[in-house]
Amino acid sequence: MPGGRLTNEDRQHIAAALAEGLGYAEIGRRLGRPASTIMREVTRNGGPDDYGADQAHQATRHRARRHKQAQPPAPPIPDSGHGRDPQAVRDFTESFTALLVQQGLPRMEARVLACLYITDSGALTAADLVQRLRVSPASISHAIAFLEQQGMLSRERAPGARRERYVIDDQIWLGTLRAALQMNETLAVASQRGAEILGATTPAGARFESSAELLFLLSGAFRQVMEEWLRNQTARSVHPPTASP
Repeated sequence: MPGGRLTNEDRQHIAAALAEGLGYAEIGRRLGRPASTIMREVTRNGGPDDYGADQAHQATRHRARRHKQAQPPAPPIPDSGHGRDPQAVRDFTESFTALLVQQGLPRMEARVLACLYITDSGALTAADLVQRLRVSPASISHAIAFLEQQGMLSRERAPGARRERYVIDDQIWLGTLRAALQMNETLAVASQRGAEILGATTPAGARFESSAELLFLLSGAFRQVMEEWLRNQTARSVHPPTASP
């Protein structure tokens, strides 16, 4: 399947194409893969002169088994009090991370965000994240930089504390929605301009006019939802719910 792992059949095609003297780009086109994928596959398995499909397939399976065996044990569940089921929390964290990845977030960034999200404090240091996710400090640093750039977390340093903490709050998705709203309104204005230039009575102009109408309706709905949510948040802060006895 294009984009998935290379199969033994793919590797047979690669070996045959190399024998024909084809380049990585042409082989990639034939298999529906990026040239970089073909180059990595060939380079790690003997190079263009010594590449063998069966040997490459066996070597890849061996590397996969070795990697799986080398995986560290599951990290402890943070904030596992409050009568929570640790396994249920772990399973949810994994599924929530997978959902973030499906939504387009890089995997390491998704793991960091999910780790922060499930903590009651919503704040962890870099050392905390390294310990809980069992990854290198460099991986955490890169993920934090990306999430900061996206406005999905912030830094804070408690008075007298030596280390910064990375923090998320209840408004984590508000910034994302605002960015989506800005993009939506930009598209709406551009579509409206397209309708004016092309003529609303022409097929192309009517298409742009219809798009503009939908996008402006979405913008209005976005704004109403965000305003209602902010009102609810304000009400909760003024009259917080009382804990059950």
